[in-house]
Amino acid sequence: MNIGRNIGNAIRRFGGAMIVPVLLFPFFGIIIGIATLFKNEAIMGGLANPDGIWFQIWSLIENGGWTVFENIELIFVIGLPISLAKKSAGHAVMSSVVTYMMFNYFINGILTTWGPTFGVNFKENVDDATGLTELVGIKTLDTNIIGALIISGVAIWLHNRYYDKKLPESLGIFQGSPFVVMLAFFCMIPIAFLTSWGWPIVQGWIASLQVFLATSSYIGVWLFHFLERILIPTGLHHFIYTPFEYGPAVVDGGIKSYWISHLTEYSETTKSLKDIFPGGGFLLQGNTKIFGSIGIALAIYSTAKPHKKKEVGALLLAATLTAVFAGITEPLEFTFIFIAPFLFLIHAVLGATMVTIMHAFGLVGNLGGGFIEIAATNWIPLFGSHWGTYLAQFIIGIIFIFIYYYLFRFIILKFDIPMPGREKDDNKDTKLYTKKDYRENKKQSSLSDSYSEYQMKADVYIEGLGGADNIVDVTNCATRLRVTVNDPEQVAADNYFKSKGGAHGLVKSGKNVQVIVGLSVSQVREEVEQILNKSS
Repeated sequence: MNIGRNIGNAIRRFGGAMIVPVLLFPFFGIIIGIATLFKNEAIMGGLANPDGIWFQIWSLIENGGWTVFENIELIFVIGLPISLAKKSAGHAVMSSVVTYMMFNYFINGILTTWGPTFGVNFKENVDDATGLTELVGIKTLDTNIIGALIISGVAIWLHNRYYDKKLPESLGIFQGSPFVVMLAFFCMIPIAFLTSWGWPIVQGWIASLQVFLATSSYIGVWLFHFLERILIPTGLHHFIYTPFEYGPAVVDGGIKSYWISHLTEYSETTKSLKDIFPGGGFLLQGNTKIFGSIGIALAIYSTAKPHKKKEVGALLLAATLTAVFAGITEPLEFTFIFIAPFLFLIHAVLGATMVTIMHAFGLVGNLGGGFIEIAATNWIPLFGSHWGTYLAQFIIGIIFIFIYYYLFRFIILKFDIPMPGREKDDNKDTKLYTKKDYRENKKQSSLSDSYSEYQMKADVYIEGLGGADNIVDVTNCATRLRVTVNDPEQVAADNYFKSKGGAHGLVKSGKNVQVIVGLSVSQVREEVEQILNKSS
């Protein structure tokens, strides 16, 4: 039982850590989308002449926008240790990068010498060969994001286990990061051999998977989006969408990068987008975030008690806008997920059904984020040539707003579900705390000006979690502080975290505790870690 719990906790931590590098992608996607729009002659006319200064300036901006997408493996190798390292995250990042480079240098040496033995023609140029790539100047197998995650995971594990290892005085120069890298050196040799043998086989499987997904029609699209949503509470949804969005499950480099790189080509043709990119229906979950969130919020608002509608409307407005424009749905979804989990199941079913219908009407592309990202990389550059597809998308989305609204409203009233504003106790606080609330709470306390909001929350949360000695490790996802504790009985009640620390709620599952902080969770976590480091 403990082994299973530990594995589950490790998976949740890993899933939460994925958010660190992922948060970089929306901005760079928007930059490339805007640059593509302004370079499109069909939209900008003569201003977009390739020989003109306008085109050249936007080409320069677009080149900067490719920084993350062209180095996606390295971004994850750097980003994961920031969240997963239990100590000295900066040293963990260095060890992770060096380990990943060693891994690829070993593969380069193995395939240069024994390429035919492993069924790889390593003499081919990277641009001409399938399955080969070049990373930071190293010709190697294209293990894509999967290789980056595995090798980074090994490096982080070695760092957490051996960074503090005390060596004999005569070997003291090798303590810390050098010792971790030394161990990684010898670990990477067998891993590189195993990869050189096994990855070409995996690449064959992936090629078959690409064919299956491209021909599985709507069943595959529905199942993908259902799992992506239903697994959000566990953190496992990262493992569903990551191979599609950033990895090779459909196309090399991931759907996001592939789509953005072909925007100009797609904007210049009126041929059906689904015909051009038949495997592009696996990144449409942003529609659930936009249309589904609106319907859910309206249902919660309409079922609130009359004297609480103003209060509930204020908290829902902020949460819904965050979901619609930024694609961060947790503040809204976690309002009802732990009150009535079956509603979340219905949400996943409706969302998957909605995007599958949209896909049937020709919708494909990079539609996994919020309104801003979707507009920049889909609607704005492509509406002129594909307005019919996007018109159908909006019509279907609006229909599903009503479906969400009436179905959720019926269920809430039928089963008398105590959603915000429907609490049995009218004195019970009904709000998702805002920055204004935090500041008011801060003013009411006798804290000095130098005592920041994040420090205040960190102190409150640590105390509520049973003190520093009761905390085993801390990480975070987009909105939640994920904590493993020694004794769950020492953790305070949900109301403590809401009233004293402005949290949106508390989730406990054995020794795993999640404090729903909001979008400032990264800053709060840093303050928590500083306090814990001082305590230790």
